[in-house]
Amino acid sequence: MTGLKEEILEILSEDARTPVEKMAIMLGRPEAEITQAISELEQDLIILKYSAHINREKADHDLVEAVIEVRVTPQRDRGFASIARRIYNFEEVRAVYLMSGGYDLQVQVEGHSLREVAFFVAEKLSTIEGVLSTATHFVLKKYKADGVIMDDEVDERLVISP
Repeated sequence: MTGLKEEILEILSEDARTPVEKMAIMLGRPEAEITQAISELEQDLIILKYSAHINREKADHDLVEAVIEVRVTPQRDRGFASIARRIYNFEEVRAVYLMSGGYDLQVQVEGHSLREVAFFVAEKLSTIEGVLSTATHFVLKKYKADGVIMDDEVDERLVISP
């Protein structure tokens, strides 16, 4: 990948709404060259989606979020990918990662209630062939997500130093 494309990706990862005109100025390149590079990044499926980071607490749009540790038995000739595909196709699932350490897959899910997430784990996730065990952790508060600080509260306690 060219240096220009890498620079464009860096800019878009910080703010996906950065106008082409501004990127052209920042990178000292013609707008047409920036537009062409972005088009190629999209066609090559390097840029998959543009999204907004939403502070759901302030938007008054609460969702229950959970991180689920999943231990699985990998399938012969398919490894973990086959089970991961079955999991990521559920509507509730926001992300699936293959992990090192004490469990195999990390699954991030959203639901409208604790009961809805619990139902997903008990009725959908746990019943997949090859899933050995799950451990569910509910997200209580986000302080920083995807590089964005979500917590705007100021700690007004006095600093005590020795």
